[in-house]
Order: sequence, then C-alpha cells, then structure tokens
Amino acid sequence: MRENVSTPHSTRASMQAFLIVWLGQFGSQVGSRMTHFSLTLWAWEITGQATALALVGFFTQVPRLLITPFAGVIVDRWNRKQLMIVGDTVASASTLVMLWLYRTDQLQIWHLYGAGAINGAFGQIQQLAYTTSMTLMVPRRHYSRAISLNFLSGYGSNIFGPAVAGILYPVVGLSGIFLTDLGTFAIATLTVLFATIPQPNHTESHTIWYKDLAVGFHFLAHRPGMIGILVTAALFQLTNEMANAIHAPMILARSGSSAQVLAIVSATAGAGGVVGAILMTVWQGPRPRIYGVLFGMVGAGFSKIGLSLSCNLGLWIPMQFCSSFNFPIMGGSGNAIWLSKVPPEIQGRVFSISLLIKGLIAPLGRLLVGPLADRVFEPAMMPGGQLNLVFGGIFGRIFGTGKGAGIATLYGLCAVAMTIVGLGGWCYRPLRTIEANLPDYSPDYLPDYETATERSD
Repeated sequence: MRENVSTPHSTRASMQAFLIVWLGQFGSQVGSRMTHFSLTLWAWEITGQATALALVGFFTQVPRLLITPFAGVIVDRWNRKQLMIVGDTVASASTLVMLWLYRTDQLQIWHLYGAGAINGAFGQIQQLAYTTSMTLMVPRRHYSRAISLNFLSGYGSNIFGPAVAGILYPVVGLSGIFLTDLGTFAIATLTVLFATIPQPNHTESHTIWYKDLAVGFHFLAHRPGMIGILVTAALFQLTNEMANAIHAPMILARSGSSAQVLAIVSATAGAGGVVGAILMTVWQGPRPRIYGVLFGMVGAGFSKIGLSLSCNLGLWIPMQFCSSFNFPIMGGSGNAIWLSKVPPEIQGRVFSISLLIKGLIAPLGRLLVGPLADRVFEPAMMPGGQLNLVFGGIFGRIFGTGKGAGIATLYGLCAVAMTIVGLGGWCYRPLRTIEANLPDYSPDYLPDYETATERSD
C-alpha cells in the first residue's frame, strides 16, 4: 500500500515553508563559513603549514564520497525532515565538542580531521534530503527560483561568513565563533522542525541494498537526455575544477604575489554569483531551461578565457564577474530539469549518482592539473620553452612568457575545453530537446523501475 503524499494546501504556503527553511539554512551556512575561516586562522597560527589545512578538506570530502550512494537510498526510504534535523544536530554536536576541547586547551589539528569526516558524511545526507524536499515544497514553476535562492545562500555565505569572522575573531576569539555557529545551527533546526515539509510516496521495498542502489541507474539508463545532461555536467565539472585549482596561483603569479589583488578577484567572484542568483530568482531563467545550462557553460568558458589573457585587474574584475554570474543560471536551470523529470520517491538515489560522479571528478581534475602546471606548462612557457617555439611562438604572443605564463596557458586551455563541452552538449539532440521529448514526472506516477530489479531475479 502506497502512502499518500502530503501536499501543500496552496502555492503561497509551500513557498512560505521553503523560504523559512531556506533562511535557516542560509544562517547556518554563514555560521559554518565563519567557523571554517576562523579554524583556518587558528590552524595556520598553530602549524604554519598549508598541508594541515589541505588535509581538513581531504578528510571532509572522502566520507562524503563514500556515503553518497547509500545516502540516496537513505533519503528515499527515511523521513527527509528528520534527516535534515539529524544533520544539523550532528554538526552542532561536533562544534560543541570542539568548543569544549578548545576551552580546555586540548584542541589539536587531528580533531579537525575527525570533525570534518563526521560532518562530511552526515552533511551529505542532510544536503541531499534538503535538495529532494524542494520538489514537493515548491510548485514546479518556481523550481528555478528556489534553486537560485540556494545559489544565493552559497555565494552569500562565502562573502558574509569570512567577512563577519574577520571582524569578530580578534574580539571574541575562537570560542565566540563556535558559540555563534551553535546559535545558527539552533535556528536552522527550529525552522526545519516547525516547517511543513511534505514527504514523497513510498513503496514497500524488500530488496536488498545493492538492488535498491540500482534503481537510480535503471532510471537513467532508459533516458538518453538525462544521461546526456549528466555526462555534459561531469565533463564541465572536470575542466572547471582543473581551472579552479590553478586560479589563485595564476592570479598570484601574474600580480607579483599580491594578496590584495587575489582578495579583490575573489570578492568579485562572490559578487558575480550573488547577482546571477538574484537575477535567476526574479527571472527564473530561459525557456527551455536547457538553454540556460548550455549557454551558461559557454558563457563561463568564454569569461575564463578572458581571465587567462590578462595580467591586471582591469580585465580580471569584469571577466571574473561574468564567469561567476553564469554559474547560478547554469546550475539553477540544470537542477530544475532534474527536479522536474525525476519522481520524488527516487530522487535521492538518482541525485546521488550525479553527486557521486561529480565527487569523483573534482579530485581527479585537481590531481591532474598541479603536475601539468608545475612540470609541463610553466617550463614550456619560459623564454626559449617548447611552447614558445611551436606554431611560430603563438602561445607566447597570446599568454606572454615567464613566471605564471604556463599556468595561464593551461587555465586558458581548460576554459576552451569548458566552452567546447557546452557547444558539444548543444550538438547532442537528445540533450538539446530533453524538455520537449521527456515528460515531467506525474504526481500519480507508479515507479515500475523500483520492482524491475526484483523481477530480474
């Protein structure tokens, strides 16, 4: 027997519920960014080593990657509202433990690794539960607007979190930052607790876990357009992650190691993302939405090409703004397609496949680009280097020579690849026509694919 879906009584009520939850999550993100920034300062004061900071990110990402396939099954089978509360509760508990360790002079670097691992695993489940809950909380015509608000909170927290922490940290210290973060967690938990969050239909499932995992793959395998958007997004993610990994080194190398210039470019990136998210919130993006995905990829690629060609803020600022401006349009349009096409009761398992692929792609891109920049492109773009001797020295005339030129060349090639991915997606007809040829999910859709794995026995 299938449970009835709890549906909102009105469009206004559903949007109000989402906005309340969103405000709580935004505050929590700002608090988390404050803590992350302050812990970065604390760890640097204690160790003076970049490796210690890099390992925090490593121990956070690995558990997220490992839990992702199982997170999809958990989110589809359990109450998503409760999972969101559990995620915030675990994060609060880890912050409380670190506060106690700090106040008793016992906090060490390895404690951050453990907290990162725990928060990474539970945070992935919480984020997936939050994302899939939007489908039933928000009317379909407002999917792009809701997703854009999530981009706005992400970019906004990256701006406000470090800014507020930079002001408060010298005054209240790490203890004060921890307490502020705990306050934001409490508010986020309360907004979820008292909000009306509809739950999807659930079917009685007696399948063992690996067959439950296969449901997402089975759904995608019969939909070329969905596979197309997944593969295109993965290729774009690979090239974009490679560019992001050498973005700061490129700016520093070509600005005389100016931290001020890097800070201005980083702030410009946040501003571009915020403006793009606000525009999408009001406009909701182009129709069909796939145009926003593909044109956003091309626009971001072209903008990053401009970044690679410059050596000064005069071009870096507008190009960085344009690059970041495209990501909320691209992401908001793409996520709205996923929410519209995938039935709510299996979104956890389907979305987890996308998260898993992107989770694998991101470290791969960063692993490849470092050696390429340091050992291949930088030496090749020095005066007399190999790339300056081929094609009549065209690379040297475009990107210059000397320190930073090799990084800029590799960054530019990654940007060209990003542009090609977007154009290639346009040439793949099942992707370009996905919204016309693949119908939106129906509220009374019977998920036969859930029993397909059982019948295959």
